Amino acid sequence: MSLAAVLRPVIAVVCATALTGCLFSDPLESFGGPTMGSTYAIKYVRADGVADAATLQTGVEAILAEVDSQMSTYRDDSLIEQFNRAPAGTCMAMPQDVLELVRLGEGLALQSDGAFDLTIEPLLNLWGFGPKSRGEQVPSAEAIAAARQRVGHRHLRIDGEQLCKDVKLQVDFNSIAAGHAVDRIAAWLEQQGVGSYLVEATGELKARGRKPDGSPWRIAVEEPRDDQRVAQKVLELDGYGVSTSGDYRNYFEENGRRYSHTLDPRSGAPITHRLAAVTVLHPKALLADGLSTLLMVLGPEEGVIWAERQGIAAFFVTREGEGYVTHATKAFDALIAAQGERP
Repeated sequence: MSLAAVLRPVIAVVCATALTGCLFSDPLESFGGPTMGSTYAIKYVRADGVADAATLQTGVEAILAEVDSQMSTYRDDSLIEQFNRAPAGTCMAMPQDVLELVRLGEGLALQSDGAFDLTIEPLLNLWGFGPKSRGEQVPSAEAIAAARQRVGHRHLRIDGEQLCKDVKLQVDFNSIAAGHAVDRIAAWLEQQGVGSYLVEATGELKARGRKPDGSPWRIAVEEPRDDQRVAQKVLELDGYGVSTSGDYRNYFEENGRRYSHTLDPRSGAPITHRLAAVTVLHPKALLADGLSTLLMVLGPEEGVIWAERQGIAAFFVTREGEGYVTHATKAFDALIAAQGERP
């Protein structure tokens, strides 16, 4: 099992044309395959000077393999798992990409007063949603309190090229690693001369440019349903990453109560609010990925206020009776309008 196997099962954003088979004209190329416990798919416009598909695929898969070897919590030999197994007081040399993600995670944690936390893995394992879990269960208050002693960015620090921990905590990159991989792939494709593409990895996406007929890349946001896949909103995007977080496919029920896989680090327990899903658009897929998780934790009221204050382009879907109500931030509406006006 790999990076995305358990914590990234909610793939609520898909290529809109996938709903009708993703048929393309000749100038469009595509390739894909398995990665990080899920799949990836690349579609791009072929142009003069661009390497052949086999060469591009080799480069993309090398990036995905490197991200997995550095950040997977489902591989005992990954760098972050070696760090996670180490005792309190450990410092370990890490690549710049790992340190960059730790810094970003700390920033999101501080901005959200702890609603986002990369060190939440002990709680995920305790509730049955983590890579070292022993089955889904409702833990005791004492067990939650004990696990929370090993959670918190205050116990994690960067010292030069090393990552250090004060307690025996565990770092989990599943909320941002896929977005990071998408950004790296997009940047590499651009270096190879690809000007128009749609990159998807384990449900995180980024689109740039236009198709040969001048039409935009279209992304379908799904309704938050666990019985079937239905497009709720179709977005036309150029130069943006897209990420959706939701609680409607990964949960368990006990004594008639539903427990979401999305945990609130501040309480140590699954979220209990009515937010079913949130989609975030951002130029960096990495930030779209992390922000969608953060807003999912904050919920429909606190999350909307936070997103509006930060100028985040976000689309919220909240349970209301037997159905759903939606709310888009001002930044989201403005971005969609601007994208639609592009020639």
